[in-house]
Amino acid sequence: MARQPLVEPVSRDVSAAGSVPRRSRLAALAVSLRPGQWTKNLVVFAGLLFGRQLFDPAALAKACAAFAIFCGLSGVVYLFNDVADRDADRQHPLKCRRPIAAGELSPAFAVSTAVVLAAVALAAAFWLRPAFGLTALAYVLLLGAYSARLKHVVILDVLTIAIGFVLRAVGGAVAIDVAISHWLLVCTVLLALFLALSKRRHELTLLAEGATGHRRILGEYSPYLLDQMIGVVTASTLVAYMFYTISPETMRYFGTPYLALTIPFPLYGIFRYLYLVHQREGGGSPAEMLVTDLPLLLCVALWVAMVAVIIYGPWRGPAAFGPLR
Repeated sequence: MARQPLVEPVSRDVSAAGSVPRRSRLAALAVSLRPGQWTKNLVVFAGLLFGRQLFDPAALAKACAAFAIFCGLSGVVYLFNDVADRDADRQHPLKCRRPIAAGELSPAFAVSTAVVLAAVALAAAFWLRPAFGLTALAYVLLLGAYSARLKHVVILDVLTIAIGFVLRAVGGAVAIDVAISHWLLVCTVLLALFLALSKRRHELTLLAEGATGHRRILGEYSPYLLDQMIGVVTASTLVAYMFYTISPETMRYFGTPYLALTIPFPLYGIFRYLYLVHQREGGGSPAEMLVTDLPLLLCVALWVAMVAVIIYGPWRGPAAFGPLR
């Protein structure tokens, strides 16, 4: 029997009216901030983990504050993006349920809330540390440019998303005054590209003929082109991580060669993600897939646990991060 897609492709307007019960303004605002997507901001804790500051109460508190600030700024970006895309979202079988597209939240209220939230979050970022404030501001400006223009420019659209992840990682390191390894920045941008390209592929195959009606940039892509790009980025991500774990620089920093033992986890995780994209029509929301797919969630959790054991074990050497000067 032929496998049925999880969501039927559409090429016509989809009205959100009647599809879900109408929510209150507060509930609609909470949904529009997309707390389910805030798992993307966990990359902020990379500096804490690899900088061996995990058990430093002051560093942990600053990292948590940085995470909260980026969650607020992510909500700001989502609000502006949903306002800009509200007409296109009504063409999408899933995004049509977003509060702004469904008419549950007015664009004016969403924009005013976003402005206030951005001001509060950026003020908190500069209070935490001026360098972190500049990183947070760069994140907002970059994603603002993405919503306004860059998401309509082929290749730059996915690169912008990837750089947004890099800024999160940099922000997490800057907030606790450690310098992040260039290897981890490379791995972060490559992994983010992998996720962004997979999301584009999901949108293209989900919407079929109606893809360009929802997002014009999808007309510049094809499943074949995206598969080629995903293949290149997949190989590059894995090779970069492998070189990072076995490089003399890494061994010298951590005083151990054992970080290479974590290689099977990104191998399985990326292959599992590709399986979900190609065989289960997944990839539309990486954050949701991470928390709903148990094998993928376990893979990430075990990777973090093993990295922590290797870095914080009695065989550890000098830290991979040093103070910013």
